[in-house]
Amino acid sequence: MRAKNYYDILGSPEDASQEEIERLYKLLARQHHPDLGGDPEVMKQINEAYRVLGNDFTRRAYDTRRNRRVSHAMETAGPPLSAPPMLLPDTLFGRLMSALFVLGGGLLFLFLVTINFLRFMWPVFLFAVLVVLLGVWKVHEVMISARKNLPHSHVLRRYVWAQELAFWLTAGLSAYTIYLLITAM
Repeated sequence: MRAKNYYDILGSPEDASQEEIERLYKLLARQHHPDLGGDPEVMKQINEAYRVLGNDFTRRAYDTRRNRRVSHAMETAGPPLSAPPMLLPDTLFGRLMSALFVLGGGLLFLFLVTINFLRFMWPVFLFAVLVVLLGVWKVHEVMISARKNLPHSHVLRRYVWAQELAFWLTAGLSAYTIYLLITAM
């Protein structure tokens, strides 16, 4: 069952003074009193809210109980200021797709900059190169992570130098191919 919010019933801010709560109660009582044509159920809610908020002791007890409920509800909902869910899961495949996305985006950015290259765009060109290098680094990190997940007896785990040599040869040949493409434009 959801607890009543007496502040909303009276239309009062939570930091209102006792005088302001009393003034709001009297205003609502005049508007909703059954003798003046108001609804008796609404008047009962207004009286109940004023009984709780009109007294300092009961108001403090209500605020304490209410804050405890709000903090408990927030704890069950999730940690405060939690990070948004990731687009790709934190798995080997998800990290590889993320790394390839950065690498592909950097390459696209690099080609767009070189197509429209003007002398003053060299900082943008350098930024595009840095994005491509970040993508290469992320792909390398995924390769290292995949290798660490292999059992110790696996062949690929023993020949780390061969993996590194193959990776960097592929990266170097790809960079040379990209260089040839850029200079041909």
